[in-house]
Amino acid sequence: MDDWETHTTIGSKTRGGGAARETTVKGKSALNAAQRSGAIVATEKKFATANAAKTGSEGQRLTKVDRSDEIIKPKTIGKKAGSAMQKRRNEMEPKLTAKQLGEKVQLSENDMKAFERGDAPFNAAKLQKLQSVLRIKLLGDEKDIGTPIVLGPKKKDAAKK
Repeated sequence: MDDWETHTTIGSKTRGGGAARETTVKGKSALNAAQRSGAIVATEKKFATANAAKTGSEGQRLTKVDRSDEIIKPKTIGKKAGSAMQKRRNEMEPKLTAKQLGEKVQLSENDMKAFERGDAPFNAAKLQKLQSVLRIKLLGDEKDIGTPIVLGPKKKDAAKK
């Protein structure tokens, strides 16, 4: 007979109210009011932002440098890219000096010579500028460095054919 007398409730509001939930206080006055009432107050600083750009691995490299005892060389562009730049600069018509090429990509003559030696620090933005002026690949796969960049037809022209 006990089964007939029990009351079964089905639905989303069957459970009673729970404990007090955590709330985020936006203003200073609400924070002071919560402290006066004796509520438990924890203050945390939010550091991350929703639209932050992806962080690079440079911080990890610097940590590695700090923790190791031996000397770690900085990442450079490499001898292959440097020699490809020098070769292409000499092949261009009219021939460009290192200084003239540096002026086109807004680099000093010394920086340009460091790039051609291959011991300049890796900088993708500068390499992209050099890539567009010299029309050879300087970024990407090791086997592709030095290959000419072939400009094909624009997409509008390709769609018409």
